[in-house]
Amino acid sequence: MADAERKKHVRFAGPAEAAEGPRTAPRPPRLLAAPAAEVAVVGGGWRRGGGGAGAALRWCISGALCAAFLGLGMSIAVLGPTFPNLAANVHKNISDIYYIFVGRSLGYLGGSVVGGVLFDCVNAHLLLGLSMLGTTIGLFAIPWCKKSMLLTVLMSVIGGSMGILDTGGNILALNTWGVEAGPHMQALHFSFAAGAFVAPILAKMALGGSVPKDLAGDGKTNQSILKLVPTALTPSALKPHLGVDFLWSYVVIGTYLLFVSFFFFILYLRSGSARDKSKASSQKHVIAKYHYALIFLLFTFFFCYVGAEVTYGSYIFTYAKVFVAMKENEAAALNSVFWGAFAACRGVAICFAACLYPGTLIVLSIMGSVLSSACLVLFTSHPLSLWAGTAVYGASMATIFPSGISWIEQYTVIQGKSASLFVVGAALGEMCIPAAVGYLQGRFHHVPVIMYTALATSAMTLVLFPIMYKLASVPGQRDSKEAGESEDRKALLSNSAKME
Repeated sequence: MADAERKKHVRFAGPAEAAEGPRTAPRPPRLLAAPAAEVAVVGGGWRRGGGGAGAALRWCISGALCAAFLGLGMSIAVLGPTFPNLAANVHKNISDIYYIFVGRSLGYLGGSVVGGVLFDCVNAHLLLGLSMLGTTIGLFAIPWCKKSMLLTVLMSVIGGSMGILDTGGNILALNTWGVEAGPHMQALHFSFAAGAFVAPILAKMALGGSVPKDLAGDGKTNQSILKLVPTALTPSALKPHLGVDFLWSYVVIGTYLLFVSFFFFILYLRSGSARDKSKASSQKHVIAKYHYALIFLLFTFFFCYVGAEVTYGSYIFTYAKVFVAMKENEAAALNSVFWGAFAACRGVAICFAACLYPGTLIVLSIMGSVLSSACLVLFTSHPLSLWAGTAVYGASMATIFPSGISWIEQYTVIQGKSASLFVVGAALGEMCIPAAVGYLQGRFHHVPVIMYTALATSAMTLVLFPIMYKLASVPGQRDSKEAGESEDRKALLSNSAKME
């Protein structure tokens, strides 16, 4: 009965197509290419828009996402330079409130998971706007918080909001640009690195240049902050830094995020009923045969990569002083070389991503990280090798995360839950690997654990990527919806040919 109805429907559509002609081309065979020329709204994003308005809207979305990730980088990094002020504000020693980092990390993990689920059923623009609004409220409230436990709760809330923003931003970029997302993903993560670079400068300006040099490093390196800050600093010793100056950096970043959130609310109003239309998000994708294996392997891949990145940035200062006997200013410069090369290469990668496949960028990055980490292991105490190896290692690590997300999207459907697993893997690597290295370095004082970790994680990514590529290359199957539409088109063309 169902087959009869279907045939009747197809026979009715045949003459209609013959009389009217397809909308996008003068001849019926072009029907097979029609979906690629349509504007599809995917989770609030516009993909492959043929008109000027659709293209302009996609660029507006990319601009808003880059602005949001700039704020995300600043929100994460501002904690490091203002950490002593927060400790004094809650009347604690610095060593007594380390758990605020744990609270923020747990919130970040939870936000990534929750965001991955919500982005499959809620408009992306609305959710991103709300997440930035939540981060703004938390940033405004933190300077007025006088209790350490309340500060931890606020940090958890901010971490959750940032986790949603991190996951959702990657999803929205993929849904907006599809296979063309490479340069835009690189721009997104370059904006994050730029924000992390700007935040300590902003905090130092707000505090009138009184930030201790040991605290002016990168805000992502939680462990380095705890190791470099003297635990003897007491709340009374830090009192002069409190007041309007202390509030200023949080207020500026919070106001900036509030401003950016308005753009996403405007995009939400512009997108209309995008939530219902987002059901078509997988219409042009193929589900990889080993979809879940790929997701798990990329989870492990990002775990190793981000863990190695944060570990090196966290401990290279201490390593240079202990193993190479560098002066403090030289060690700080070495740390800056790593993060400077990292940020600069992310900026340059925006151009390279427009002409190179994501897989090519990943291979080049992995080879660079393996060679540089091998040199760092072989010449552990040679200053010239340390400077050159650090620069190459930082540059090699820059493009892997955004390129990895762009690469996997070419082979299988990436929805909210999958993207959240990538962010969770990265966050777990950032938590676990630096902690393990710190423990091992404390047990084995004369072993350069950081360099062996860099080599081991690079070797791990070198092994994982060919396996992922092999699994991704196995022909997959299209989802049921696309398969049904394909059958309808074939039947339509067949019946049109018969009627001619």
